[in-house]
Amino acid sequence: MAPRKLNVLVYTGTGSTVESVKHATYTLRRLLSPNYAVIPITETVLLKEPWAPTCALLVFPGGADLGYCRVLNGEGNSIISQYVRRGGSYLGLCAGGYYGSKRCEFEVDDKAMEVVGSRELAFFPGTCRGGAFKGFQYHSENGARAIRVNVVKDAFRGSGLVPEVFTSYYNGGGVFVDAKDENGDVEVLASYAGDVDVDGGSDKAALVYCKVGEGAAVLSGPHPEFAAANLSPHHDVTGYDDLIAALKADDDARTSFLKACLAKLGLEVNQETSTVPSLSRLHLSSISCSDVDDLLHSWEEIITKEDGEEYIKAENDKFHLQKPETMWSVGGLKEALATEDQDQEPPDTSEGMIDYSTITKRIVTHENAWPEARATPYFNHNAFYSSLQEYRRSEPESDEWGNFLMYGEVVTSTNTLLEKNFKLLSKLPSGFTLTATTQVAGRGRGNNVWVSPAGALIMSTVINHPAHLAPTRPIVFIQYLAAIAIVDAVKSYDRGYEELPVKLKWPNDIYALDPRQPSSSPPSYVKIGGILSNCSYNSGSYQIVLGIGINATNGRPTTSLDALLPSHLAPFRIEKLVAGILTRMEALYKTFVRRGFTRDMEGAYYAHWLHGRQIVNLEAEGGARARIVGITRDWGMLRAEELGADDYPTGKIWALQSDENSFDFFRGLVKRRI
Repeated sequence: MAPRKLNVLVYTGTGSTVESVKHATYTLRRLLSPNYAVIPITETVLLKEPWAPTCALLVFPGGADLGYCRVLNGEGNSIISQYVRRGGSYLGLCAGGYYGSKRCEFEVDDKAMEVVGSRELAFFPGTCRGGAFKGFQYHSENGARAIRVNVVKDAFRGSGLVPEVFTSYYNGGGVFVDAKDENGDVEVLASYAGDVDVDGGSDKAALVYCKVGEGAAVLSGPHPEFAAANLSPHHDVTGYDDLIAALKADDDARTSFLKACLAKLGLEVNQETSTVPSLSRLHLSSISCSDVDDLLHSWEEIITKEDGEEYIKAENDKFHLQKPETMWSVGGLKEALATEDQDQEPPDTSEGMIDYSTITKRIVTHENAWPEARATPYFNHNAFYSSLQEYRRSEPESDEWGNFLMYGEVVTSTNTLLEKNFKLLSKLPSGFTLTATTQVAGRGRGNNVWVSPAGALIMSTVINHPAHLAPTRPIVFIQYLAAIAIVDAVKSYDRGYEELPVKLKWPNDIYALDPRQPSSSPPSYVKIGGILSNCSYNSGSYQIVLGIGINATNGRPTTSLDALLPSHLAPFRIEKLVAGILTRMEALYKTFVRRGFTRDMEGAYYAHWLHGRQIVNLEAEGGARARIVGITRDWGMLRAEELGADDYPTGKIWALQSDENSFDFFRGLVKRRI
């Protein structure tokens, strides 16, 4: 079965501009979450990685299309064209619109700015001619304007409510003309309402839809992805405040039109338009409440006082320590509101991009009792600590991890809050865990960032691994222990859960049998979770922040643990599952410290993984074939036997290591002989 297309890829390489990328990424995440992951990619990814099978939409934002041509002409454009013609979708915005046309004509007769020439993609079989309006300057807002765009509603039949006209940000885009469309593959989606400053033909086409083989492309001259909330004032540009005001007043119409364009490209759009929630308080507690005071005492040297209040000013974030009794007092609420008004979230936090590093994070320290239900309505601390005690009865070695828990309903990223704040991290014991209901800047491999929706299990745990053990107890194995712990915790959750079809994908992903696949079809597994490990060194130990994310009760973007359950089994409770993972992980880690990666651990890993005797091609070795037979016991690489003619083993055994490919660990594997 072909992999599901869940990625929306935004080009961020040569030719793109930071502002255009930011606007495109923000808007697409807002309109497409939680159905898709919006991921930035460079020309290297486009040229070298297998991105196409999982790509639902490829986006080229504003910038300078000559930069796109310089790095992608030839091989790159061939890859993009093949992707679209085989059923993919392309969205070209401003420079991306010029780039996707058969011919580009920009600022003709202006010797300093003229760009004229053919383009290889040629999704629009005509010319993109611009700028449609005079005044464009590179890296400047001087030529920016708010323009009116007339919508061709017949092009959106069946797409719901579409505005007749909307206001869009414009800065240098073109008009689409001279289409040689003998097969009726081009539709005009919208036209410039006013006169343009170039020959725009009879349609003055601002946006066009082009059928391309089995796929399609939408090309735009203006920037319908630019939201007023994300535009900064430019007092040196005459009329810029009016531009922002005009865009803001018509934001709903702009958003509706962009949703219709995405739907026409075959994407499943979030009709509610997800907003980014404000950050919540963090609640620090312990299985023994009095231990919170001891932990705070160990933080004394990193705590500073201002006007009688306590703060931790760490490398990435500032934390304000508060007591529970101030949360619901009139004074406490006034202080919280005043802080938010003065130096916290800017206005329209649900609409615009936010620099979360500027927002003070509030930690409520619970030294006398666990947090009340009204303080943490989506996480029951009593259920967590009770489950922790229950699981420990069957794991005698587990008696520390989870003793300290910090929970936030809405956080930036559990990994970032720990790993990027070394002052705080250096004071945390092994097993200290930060968990959340929602992340607004969740982290994955590379630069992947996304909003993790409610219903996902989100946790990061600190592990202080003694440096002297690293040569014989390599850190790389800790992610394998975590993977075993996750699957064990799922299958031992309660009676009847043992046969749930949950598997491991090397080296750090969790997969489940797709419950939507017909039983008559071959088994198909989809990703439901992953592990992210970050490491730093401090005072004789490697401090590992082990992040875990699992679709527990949320069914998007793939499936969830709850979707695997037969009707007679109760849904998973995140509190209990977190406790189970921590308990199992602690027991495995302590055995690992004593005995290394044992045969029992290796057997448990193989019992759950997807790769038994899988054959891979070594691209770096001219397509040589190898069969996976396990992982090496020294550094945890894939162990494979080289295959010769008719796939018979040659007798050579290789260790395979990923090149950290973002889309498929099994492409670009490099080998060394054992």
